[in-house]
Amino acid sequence: MAHDPERTAVVVVDMQNGFCHPEGSLYAPGSEEAIEPIAALLERAREAGARVVFTRDVHPPEQFEDAHYYDEFERWGEHVVEGTWEAEIVDELAVREEDHVVVKHTYDAFYRTNLEGWLRAHGIHDLLLCGTLANVCVLHTAGSAGLRDFRPVLVEDAIGAIEAGHRKYALDHADWLFGELTTVAEVAFETETA
Repeated sequence: MAHDPERTAVVVVDMQNGFCHPEGSLYAPGSEEAIEPIAALLERAREAGARVVFTRDVHPPEQFEDAHYYDEFERWGEHVVEGTWEAEIVDELAVREEDHVVVKHTYDAFYRTNLEGWLRAHGIHDLLLCGTLANVCVLHTAGSAGLRDFRPVLVEDAIGAIEAGHRKYALDHADWLFGELTTVAEVAFETETA
């Protein structure tokens, strides 16, 4: 089924130096490998007139100082700290002026952000989700989208993970419970000939 570009956004989750660059503190080769397919997807989406949203996982240094339970620094170590090179989107996926950037502080890009309001204000129904990590921020954001009555479509060959098994689990779970799966090659927009 082709996506209406007027009602579709590509949501690029956390493609930041800290996760995708070999010098990043939470670097995963699978995240770096997702850059090229995401770039191809973005080019097609932009040509068709679909919107592009980037999420950035950003942590103020003091974010978890008074945490009762939720402490990402304890689980993962310090990463993508606010104002650092690690927190920036990788150069290969340059953010354009017309793109929307969501700064988030948890795994879920909808939690205490403006993402839902922005999508609704722009008449977006379908979300083509890509980025990293498959079983963490991509999965939580996709599930949250489904609960809010958006159509989450995970672009499986444009999603990074630490291990292949993590990626397979996340995609299987999303497909079974709340979303759909596709590939970059299978994504079609109504303005394109299938």
